[in-house]
Amino acid sequence: MSTALTTTTPAAVPERFANPLEQVRGLLAQPAVRRSAPMAMVIGLVGAAALAWTTLATPTQKTLFTGLADADKAAVMQSLEQANIGAHVDDGTGAITVDEESYSRARMLLASQGLPKQAPGGYAILDQLPMGVSRAVEGERLRQARETELARSIQDIDAVIEARVHLATPEASVFVRDAAAPSASVIVKLAPGRSLSEAQVASIINLVASSVPGMKPDAVTIVDQAGALLTKPGGRDAAGAIRDERIDFQRRVEDKYRQQLTQLLTPLLGAGNFSAEVQADVNLDETQATRESYEKQGALRAETGQWTGNQKDNAAPGGIPGALSNTPPPASQLQVPTPAVGATGGPQPVAGGPAPDPNKQTDSYQRAYDLGREVSVTRAAPGSVKRLSVAVVLRDPEKGRRTAMEINQITDLVKSAVGYDQTRQDQVTVISRQFAGAATDMADKAPWYDNSWLPMLARNLTAIIIALLVLFMGVRPIVKGMAKKREDEAKAEAAATAAGSAGAAGATGGATVIGPDGEPVPAMPMVAPPVNIDQVEKAGDYGERLDLVRGFTRDNPARAALAVRDMIKADQK
Repeated sequence: MSTALTTTTPAAVPERFANPLEQVRGLLAQPAVRRSAPMAMVIGLVGAAALAWTTLATPTQKTLFTGLADADKAAVMQSLEQANIGAHVDDGTGAITVDEESYSRARMLLASQGLPKQAPGGYAILDQLPMGVSRAVEGERLRQARETELARSIQDIDAVIEARVHLATPEASVFVRDAAAPSASVIVKLAPGRSLSEAQVASIINLVASSVPGMKPDAVTIVDQAGALLTKPGGRDAAGAIRDERIDFQRRVEDKYRQQLTQLLTPLLGAGNFSAEVQADVNLDETQATRESYEKQGALRAETGQWTGNQKDNAAPGGIPGALSNTPPPASQLQVPTPAVGATGGPQPVAGGPAPDPNKQTDSYQRAYDLGREVSVTRAAPGSVKRLSVAVVLRDPEKGRRTAMEINQITDLVKSAVGYDQTRQDQVTVISRQFAGAATDMADKAPWYDNSWLPMLARNLTAIIIALLVLFMGVRPIVKGMAKKREDEAKAEAAATAAGSAGAAGATGGATVIGPDGEPVPAMPMVAPPVNIDQVEKAGDYGERLDLVRGFTRDNPARAALAVRDMIKADQK
């Protein structure tokens, strides 16, 4: 027997370790493991629920301070801990973050305590100058203070998060040839998705140039955090500046008309149901005209001239050229003719005027009059609209189409809104078509996944799901196992009682059972309950112990064989 047992044992060892799956199944089939499995599952579910709740319940963190010194960082963390405000220090960047809900309260608390106590900036550093410093040190401190103050002023702009200013101010020289103009460079860190307009860039340039004596706006350079140059190199000439101003003015005029159309059509058609574009031909030329006008009648101011009297006769002078032939005749030979009034060659009468002088034949005068003078200067400012073109596209309704009357009414409204003028050859076109794609919601409406109530709803739903899983997968199996265990114990006690009665009946030669028809029916043989070692040890007399040993050997033949082998080995020793 010992040899047989010894030969069978090594054959079972390789088979046991050759199949790990069977080993796992055997481990799970053990009573101790089966009893502790529900509790382990409950503990695992509770741990998973706690981990999920911790992950989802952690509120959104917001950066409180970045780049603080270690002393300031320790003071800030201590102050926040005393106020029961949860704060964290990022290991990578060293930034201090707090809950988004506690951000404002933390800032107010730290401001009331004067934290963080950073190094003084701006003109405050001039208060810490020691006595007896050199002039060069004073100049550097003054330049540093000016740079800090300019940076703080630039940071007040909405789109700028952080700014740094570098000033290059050469030393003053008494020689004009050696004099150098100061210059400045500015680097700005903009908010995500933000940019500086040309007007904002120009304002920063003028701010820096006006703060440093002798600095010109062309000597200021602005760069953003991406390294993009925001100022145009070399500045802008006059023509370029005027051109940019004209383009900007035309854009503002078009935006004004477009905004008017949007405000007019949005209540009528709804947002997203129309599209309007405006093209304005703006007269940006500046004209200036001067006009002078004179009255037809004026006042005589001065008169100069001469007149010639009547001759003796109208014969042309004759004779031999010489000194004596051209002498006038003696006075006795002169004849004074009296021409008739109105005859040619003499003065003509004027109606209502003085009588003509009979002795006056011709006259030549130069007269100067004081006339009325009117000077008119007209200067037309640029900005008038020469021609306007408006195009509006309407979205057709989901069912049907817009009628011609409705389109005409909208066209009249558009003409009234933009100030339609037929003499300028303005054009207004309104059509109705189906838009490409499905109808969308308002453009300014936030998507559903960006709502503030979504994280809270997700946390609550997750907590409810985890609680239900713990109840149905943890607590419910445990309760069912405990109830089943009680039922098994009750069945075992009933079986033991039935076995005891069956044994007593066997000792008396069996028992008969009366059937339904009144005749005796032989009783079914009862199966003896299993016997364990405790029952054998607690047996009173030898006969009872022998019966229990027989039952134990019948129920556990392998253990009985091992016990016999141990007894034989003990006898051999």
